[in-house]
Amino acid sequence: LQRDDSKCIKCMRCIAVCSEVQDCGVWKFVSSGHRINVGVEGGRDITQAGCSLCGQCVVNCPVGALHARDDINEVFAAIDNPDIITIASVAPAVRASWGDDIGLTPEEATVGKMAATLKMMGFNFVFDTDFAADLTIMEEANEFLDRFTHKEDHEWPMFTSCCPGWLRVVHSKHPEIFPQLSSAKSPQQMFGAVAKSYFAEKLGVDPENIFYVSIMPCMAKKNEAENPDYFSQPGMRDVDAVLTVREFAVASNLRAIDPRNLEEAEWDKPFGAASGAGVIFGVSGGVTEAALRTAHFVLTGENPELGPLEVIDSRQGWQSKTLEIAGATVRVIVVSGLGNTERLLDALDKGEVECDFVEVMACPGGCAGGGGQTIRHNQELTIPRSKILTGLDEKTRIRFSHENPAITQVYDEYFGKPLSEKSEKYLHVAKALEAHKSHSN
Repeated sequence: LQRDDSKCIKCMRCIAVCSEVQDCGVWKFVSSGHRINVGVEGGRDITQAGCSLCGQCVVNCPVGALHARDDINEVFAAIDNPDIITIASVAPAVRASWGDDIGLTPEEATVGKMAATLKMMGFNFVFDTDFAADLTIMEEANEFLDRFTHKEDHEWPMFTSCCPGWLRVVHSKHPEIFPQLSSAKSPQQMFGAVAKSYFAEKLGVDPENIFYVSIMPCMAKKNEAENPDYFSQPGMRDVDAVLTVREFAVASNLRAIDPRNLEEAEWDKPFGAASGAGVIFGVSGGVTEAALRTAHFVLTGENPELGPLEVIDSRQGWQSKTLEIAGATVRVIVVSGLGNTERLLDALDKGEVECDFVEVMACPGGCAGGGGQTIRHNQELTIPRSKILTGLDEKTRIRFSHENPAITQVYDEYFGKPLSEKSEKYLHVAKALEAHKSHSN
């Protein structure tokens, strides 16, 4: 997160969204009179502020005083190096917004044009992060069922762990929640781990010669990629660079690429296949819906009837539902926005709410409203973007993560099965519980 003080007009939008919506209170007015300025409370550096890096202050800043670190040159250097194999993968929510800053209409901004743009940019391989979302569901759904069938051995509820903004809040404010977090890595980190293990072996190359770039609707993903806790192999990043949707548009313009002049392209194999369950990861509630689809299959051997996650009570800022799967009662809650999340945690702590599974997204509306998305001031774009993603799910031939043939292939050829020893090594975070133990000590 970068700040250019010379551009600030003291409009207070960053302060308002940080305090009133996200309940983080990072930005404050400092000094007084003619010296008044916006800064971090207590005169601290932003790195010391416990900031979630959700980026909501960035998308609400009307003058660009706040922005994400620019990593385009690093990516171009890798692309232009003939000795490096470059891989790009695109997050689910990006397909709902990638054409905004390139001047494309929603009809022109197809998935095929997006893949073609990345190939024209020079990447050796272009993959779909939806595959890794399916992989995350396979691990997380089975992890939940394993905990649920041994309920007395765990603390409840289980929280999702794919949102790095939410994880930063857990680190800084709620370390007691660590044992309740899913140990499954995010789709971004899973994809990086697969790229530098399974795929590197298939190519017959040293993983050090692979440069993996993820295109994300999120700023916190940049920080997640640099966190050694998520490295599958000591000293080597699984994700070498992260570009926001805004950076993707800038990079396309710098390379003078007009997607309208390109033929539709397919994702490269073997990570081009994905399910509709992977697509809806970009929508608040999508992770829960996708996980329940696969959990139902694992327990019953049958796919459930598909439909939206029914909202029982959203008056408090979250959605909840109780459902029966194979005779078991499962209570789930979906929450987005860190202010809503703090209120939910308080209600859980007081015993006012009980549940088994909680999906948390730091940005209001989920990744569709992420801090790395294109910016349109005074326009509400999260809802229409979410509708694009749910519409893609409805049109997708495969709508269950466990039916994705690429998922079947990677388990058959490499991981064996969900929660296997190799899956635990590459697809799960072992350090979460260690960090909790250190905090407790």
